Amino acid sequence: MAEGRSVDKTVSSLKPELLDQWFPVQQQQHYVSQWMGIGRVGLTKRRAECLVQLWAYLFLKQQFQLGQMPKASLTALGSLEGLVPCTHREAAELFYSKTERGSDRAAGMMIDRLAALGLIEKKFDGHTICIGIRPLPSPPPPKDPSLPEVLPDAFNPRTDTIPIANLLARNYSWMDKDPSAIAPQKIAKILRCWAQQYPKGMRVLRRCDNLTAVGINILFPVASESEVNFFLPPTKSLYLTTSTEVDPFKIATPGDPDCTSIFVRSWMIDPPYMQRQQMYQFLEDGRQTLVAMQEDFPNLCDIYALAIHPIYEELQPAIGFHKTCQAPQSLLYWTYQPVDRYLALDLKQAVANLKLDLFPSDR
Repeated sequence: MAEGRSVDKTVSSLKPELLDQWFPVQQQQHYVSQWMGIGRVGLTKRRAECLVQLWAYLFLKQQFQLGQMPKASLTALGSLEGLVPCTHREAAELFYSKTERGSDRAAGMMIDRLAALGLIEKKFDGHTICIGIRPLPSPPPPKDPSLPEVLPDAFNPRTDTIPIANLLARNYSWMDKDPSAIAPQKIAKILRCWAQQYPKGMRVLRRCDNLTAVGINILFPVASESEVNFFLPPTKSLYLTTSTEVDPFKIATPGDPDCTSIFVRSWMIDPPYMQRQQMYQFLEDGRQTLVAMQEDFPNLCDIYALAIHPIYEELQPAIGFHKTCQAPQSLLYWTYQPVDRYLALDLKQAVANLKLDLFPSDR
């Protein structure tokens, strides 16, 4: 464990808001740069800063618990031995010590975002939150100029179900309070059921070389009796990521004049293919799919989506969706926009305006 200048080495001095005394800002920024260099989709500089602060604090806390108090400020961080307890209050004092805003709830949501991005491990036993820091990955290799071409295509339940089920399970794994709820086999069964009910609304982004599906878009026409769910906390509408056996949404039958809403049940691209051109291509395909669905449901007016994963937080407002209803103490929230406005949107310009944090492959 590398050490620098002398500090007060009493246990009482290890307060989250005094982290800079134990691990100087200059050293923190060095680790922030390392994390930003791995090209993780959705890892913004602010999230990297919170991650490094959390790592440093938990590392120091564990050293104190083991009776190995450093004699001077740290110049490098070591690995944690297992998980370390950390309250939302401690995290808030860490993350927001230099600002006037920042509640325990905000800190808890930041921890959830870091867990969703696969950067930390979080467990809750009903009383205490324990956190582990995942190892710093190696920087990505240089961008491969021969990245396979991809094109939008119809979802094929015979060949696409398993790759897409695995993709969804990986991306929803941070919501693992009940690991069996997001098992790939459950998702696969649901995907094939939806494909039988309304195949026109299911699209994939497919590699041209080996035909593997690397993205999924599911536009689900909602029966009128299920529209009430859009005005309830979004946690009540989860299906793919829960153990519930009953889908809270009933699908509308083609020709139903009372169907006015589309639910984007999933929109996801495998991170290596998360590039501007591929994203625009897939969004434009989704728009054309929506136009085709209007032939079956002529009174479509509204599009709803759930914001589940933090890597898409920038995308939804960029393409016109705005927040309507958020679940208490959760990252989840409903977003909405009118069908007519979405169809009129300049998608190419919207994607061009997105920040590079969403596109590590573009760097």
